[in-house]
Amino acid sequence: MATKLSVELTDSNFQGYLASGRPMMVDFWAAWCGPCRAIAPAVEELAAEFEGKAVVGKVDVDVNPQVSAQYGITSIPTLLFFKDGKLVDKAVGAQPKPALKKKLEALLN
Repeated sequence: MATKLSVELTDSNFQGYLASGRPMMVDFWAAWCGPCRAIAPAVEELAAEFEGKAVVGKVDVDVNPQVSAQYGITSIPTLLFFKDGKLVDKAVGAQPKPALKKKLEALLN
């Protein structure tokens, strides 16, 4: 099994990562969600590709209701994109890896 490079984000550590100001892609998911499982390999591949350049994190909505509610997550998967600690983009539903990569690359410019 490949090493997991995405960061497990939680209600308690989310603000710390956000405060770092590093570009972030956050995948809001749940274990029971089929589309979430479908995009998980792409999320991990992006975590590897952007290691050291951006934070690629995952929030399990069943375990972390506070941060999920804070960002109004009502359907999953939802991917939020942060730059300088601010929400700048969003993708709802299973997205192809190239679309997510393009959004991540936009955070680096």
